[in-house]
Amino acid sequence: MTVTLIWIVVALVAIGLYLSWTAGRLDRLHTRIDAARAALDAQLLRRASVTQELATSGVLDPAASIVLYQAAHAARQAEEDHREVTESELSQALRAVFGEQAQVDVVREAPGGEEAADELAAAVRRVPMARRFHNDKVRAARALRGHRKVRWFRLAGHAPFPLAFEMDDEPPVALADRPGT
Repeated sequence: MTVTLIWIVVALVAIGLYLSWTAGRLDRLHTRIDAARAALDAQLLRRASVTQELATSGVLDPAASIVLYQAAHAARQAEEDHREVTESELSQALRAVFGEQAQVDVVREAPGGEEAADELAAAVRRVPMARRFHNDKVRAARALRGHRKVRWFRLAGHAPFPLAFEMDDEPPVALADRPGT
């Protein structure tokens, strides 16, 4: 009788430790999602800021400046519910304006344009990487939260269900293919 009771206690302690480890793992994943989201937000803000700077610099023609400024302003001011749409619209505006190498060359020839074009190129290349990193973390957390043990024992606690950030983040070809930046 005593030996059976000891084995039951050992089994319960082992199960408790395993569930505690799983809950800790899930908590770490949620923390990584928050960090990845902050990095994504920083990259999106950087891209919008660089775009606005370039739009107001006087280097671009007025129509391109207006399109880029409005899209960047909308992306910076967007509510969280509409953020994916406005960021996608900024990507589309960037592709429309910088779809051809000639427009990038015009920017590079202006005073300070080389740095501005390089900064914009770096910003538009970092957004897809940051989004992919964030969405990978979300996928991992969703997979773990989908396990029965996590649902049955409510190991996720009150943490909100992680959501991927889906947007059009394809960079303009003329900016993305710049070697050495």
